[in-house]
Amino acid sequence: MTNHAILQDLLVALRFYTRLPLPVLPQETEPHAAPSLKRIAYAVPLAGAVIGGLGGLVLALAILFHLPVLPASILAVTAMVLMTGAFHEDGLADTADGFGGGRDRAHRLEIMRDSRIGTFGGAALVLSLLLRVSAIDALVLAADPWRTIAILAAAGAASRAAGIALLEILDPARADGASTAAGRPGPEGFVAASLSAAILVALLLVPTLGIRAAAVGLVAPVLCLFVISRLSNAKIGGQTGDVAGATQQVAEIAILLGLLMFASFR
Repeated sequence: MTNHAILQDLLVALRFYTRLPLPVLPQETEPHAAPSLKRIAYAVPLAGAVIGGLGGLVLALAILFHLPVLPASILAVTAMVLMTGAFHEDGLADTADGFGGGRDRAHRLEIMRDSRIGTFGGAALVLSLLLRVSAIDALVLAADPWRTIAILAAAGAASRAAGIALLEILDPARADGASTAAGRPGPEGFVAASLSAAILVALLLVPTLGIRAAAVGLVAPVLCLFVISRLSNAKIGGQTGDVAGATQQVAEIAILLGLLMFASFR
């Protein structure tokens, strides 16, 4: 695959996952249509690394300009939320509302389609933001702002690969929706996304924090994927785009907390 093709697929993935002002390529006739996940699956972790890296850059610049670590961490999370248009946060809230408040499969799917946020969704959003901000704050103090950029990029890559993997290992829970429109990555896309994420995690974490940190970055999202896939299958009989978004959020948090618990920062 040529560098041009990789760049093209990265731009498509970033356009789908973010609201960044990206150029439209000459060959793109419908730039804002749902992309084919079979084609861009390997580029999704690359897009996640860009999102996390840009959030980390905001963090480092804020600290460089003498902002305390806690507000700098809040700015980093704010930047990532703004970049994605709260894309994954929306999925987390809808999933929490559906799984927490639904009586049965049909009712849970109905709740998840509703754009309004309920008690479970609101609580999930607050806890997600608090955990990410506090984890980034602690990581900066344990490591430093520049290594935290690598951590956030790795977490962005691996967590989005987990979301892609969920779409492949479970059948769609309904015949329409964002995940159905984009299609499933297929076995080759699943493998490509997994390998892409693993390479990025190794390249970003081994030189900065060591092999143990890279192992955390790989194991944590796999464990989250296992738990959420079983829960989603039990609750709604498959997957939706909302559940994929929730998987990304949970996996990202698990990576950050796992590094705090098990990585060596010396």
